[in-house]
Amino acid sequence: MPQRENEVESMSSATADPRPRAVVSGGAVTVAGWRCRDCAHPMTHEVLRCPVCRGGTGAAAFSPQGEVFASTCLRIRVPGHEPPFAMAYLLLDDGPRVLVHTEGEQPLRVGSRAVITSITADGDLVAAGCEQEES
Repeated sequence: MPQRENEVESMSSATADPRPRAVVSGGAVTVAGWRCRDCAHPMTHEVLRCPVCRGGTGAAAFSPQGEVFASTCLRIRVPGHEPPFAMAYLLLDDGPRVLVHTEGEQPLRVGSRAVITSITADGDLVAAGCEQEES
């Protein structure tokens, strides 16, 4: 349906930042989020009801360590980032999956361990691969 001349589409100008929030305290990083009080489903975004069981949710803090779910090197220009750069999805040990930047351009190996080490000035999470001991 075409809009009339004086009709303006209503959209909120204040959109919440979709990135996961991390807290650095005493050099330690934790990922802030929410967890269902009934089924313990972890989430990075605040919601009133759990998307799995519709139960209530409460604030939670998650470990910065996890397993690399997927990883890639981006070779396209993105505002605020100089290509090439690597990113990964990290499935936190006790929490949700989060998108992280990694150091350098080499993607992390899927299934390897990584830990969130810092936050950029823009608020992006940064992770590094964990050194695993050979058995």
